[in-house]
Amino acid sequence: MPRYFIINKPFNMVSQFVSTHNVRLLGLLDFDFPPGIHAVGRLDNDSEGLLILTTNKKVTRLLFLGDEPHKRTYLVQINNTLSDENLKRLQTGINIRIKTGVHYTTSPCDVRVVTNPEELYDLGERLTAWPPFTWLLMTITEGKFHQVRKMIAATGHKCKRLIRISIEDLELDGLKAGEVRELEEVDFFARLKIEEY
Repeated sequence: MPRYFIINKPFNMVSQFVSTHNVRLLGLLDFDFPPGIHAVGRLDNDSEGLLILTTNKKVTRLLFLGDEPHKRTYLVQINNTLSDENLKRLQTGINIRIKTGVHYTTSPCDVRVVTNPEELYDLGERLTAWPPFTWLLMTITEGKFHQVRKMIAATGHKCKRLIRISIEDLELDGLKAGEVRELEEVDFFARLKIEEY
């Protein structure tokens, strides 16, 4: 029987259980994961927040490789103050480099400035940027490699903190960094708005 989990992946941990590099792995979390568990979608070492784990190998294809795009929402801290012009560029589509010599214009997406980020996520004590800085709430439906970071870089800013807070209707719901929650299959599929074929 497949099993389904969400975790709040901490900063400075990779989205893997095995690596040839000297990095902090998901297996260090205080939880007894079942055999065959793997992450669905990645958050890089410097990113944090919602990560899906499952023993069901079909979920990656259903969620990220299907015809229907799925919304992913991030709380993003950037250095300095974002201008109205750059906010509009992020919202309407911005040119990023997706690999050497290949450029891509992102699809229009929901981006807004957030004045009270702690209402959306427990930011903890970790200091990542000196003022001035700007917090953004960004919802994208694409998944180009490091897309959010590249979008921010294209405006001339640096992404200082990147936290995924939801995928469709699947949210952290108060889960603290490093905590794990198991979900029932029906609830898991309903919140992600996917169907198993």
